[in-house]
Amino acid sequence: MKCLIVYCSSHGTTEKAVRFLSKSLEGAVLAVDLKREKEELVLANFDTVIIGGSIHAGNIQRKIKQFIRNNQETLLEKDFGLFLCCMHDGDTAIEQFNHAFPQELRKNSAAMGLFGGEFLLSEMNFLEKQIVKKVSGATIDQSNLDYEAIKEFASKINHIKSLV
Repeated sequence: MKCLIVYCSSHGTTEKAVRFLSKSLEGAVLAVDLKREKEELVLANFDTVIIGGSIHAGNIQRKIKQFIRNNQETLLEKDFGLFLCCMHDGDTAIEQFNHAFPQELRKNSAAMGLFGGEFLLSEMNFLEKQIVKKVSGATIDQSNLDYEAIKEFASKINHIKSLV
């Protein structure tokens, strides 16, 4: 089974989650950061597609939205999963997840995950730091990455693959 993980990582948190997820998945995995990759991906070459990103100022990255818009019909014909990295939990995280991914994809996804997040002030520019400090009160790097949630997500994807 071949699995494609498409994601965007602004400061490295989503990339860190993807590295851990990739190691937890069975079979061949290709992880592609849409911020860096310029080639068009051929989804037909993959059995499973996983899409993930992070929340910045209340929204998922534009390149993730664009990828979904361009590939939604193809995705609905495949096994796929959706994940989000964000610092909120509970209802706020669910609300951000629902805002990030279209309802039709959420309804048909084989796995959905909220992986927690990080405030990596050391990786942010001045303006980003000021916004994070004002909104969250964070003055130092903070990590809330949920490795158990990532393992649980991987388990759901691996279960799909074992049924095929």
